[in-house]
Amino acid sequence: IKLPDWKYFENTPTRKIKGRFDELSKIRKYKESIPDWLDELGEKELGKAVWTKEITALNEQADVILRVNTLKTTKEKLQSELFDLDIETEFIKDYPHALKLKERANVFTTEAFQNGLFEVQDASSQLVAEFLNVQPGMRVVDACAGAGGKALHLASLMENKGQIIAMDIYDNKLKELKRRAKRNGAHNIEPRHIDSTKVIKKLYDKADRVLIDAPCSGLGILRRNPDAKWKLQPEFLENIKKTQQEILQKYSKMVKPAGQMVYATCSILPSENKKQVETFLTSEMGKDFTFVKDKSILSHKTGYDGFYMALLEKKK
Repeated sequence: IKLPDWKYFENTPTRKIKGRFDELSKIRKYKESIPDWLDELGEKELGKAVWTKEITALNEQADVILRVNTLKTTKEKLQSELFDLDIETEFIKDYPHALKLKERANVFTTEAFQNGLFEVQDASSQLVAEFLNVQPGMRVVDACAGAGGKALHLASLMENKGQIIAMDIYDNKLKELKRRAKRNGAHNIEPRHIDSTKVIKKLYDKADRVLIDAPCSGLGILRRNPDAKWKLQPEFLENIKKTQQEILQKYSKMVKPAGQMVYATCSILPSENKKQVETFLTSEMGKDFTFVKDKSILSHKTGYDGFYMALLEKKK
């Protein structure tokens, strides 16, 4: 080890530092570079063995995954077009619209991207829109649409038929969604800014499908935002859980009888995921819904982002 030329280190044998380093490297919070409180929380929620594997996986560099825009092309055509640009990709089993880059490359400068043939979207995130069981011609609400990654996927699954109402409390994100929809050739997306409760109330009992991609801790996507674990505070986590439940309570009212709703997060914590769904189902509002299925995705098992999704159905 080459030490900086600091007075602090004068006359310190390097083997002593190396020894201390090796010693501390055996302790998970130092090895994985995570705040003490988060390390304790992860172990409490997931158990020691699972949390240890998961936080290691979340410190690996993420693969670049593309989602093929089937409104404009096919997976095979896109693969061959990228191959001509020396960008090699491979199919991923059980992810029907995904192409994985064999080596990292700047795909945003390609003509294929500018023509809307694909979006960059992690493999786990690509499972959310499919979980919603949409059909062409439906009225679908993406209630926390953001810049629209999942709304664009829904549009291609619906073959541009029907209506996708993409809502968000941040208007600037919806402006970005409009740009992306134009590039993707997705014509059935209608952005609506949630600037008052009226926007939601107008849609009570009117949607065949509602997607709630809820705000969360983002612990499942640390591979993309490694600094997030140091910015995250325990208070934020407590507040976001309250927000998640409020969103479930309010936005679920848009689902029509016999309609379906997906609650999803990019978190790995049961308290943001399964527990929120259980709390909702035992509440007054949730009594109208039945649990259909859910899926917890952990990074150390799949190699992709950590995610959660639950499908609920409203009673007739």
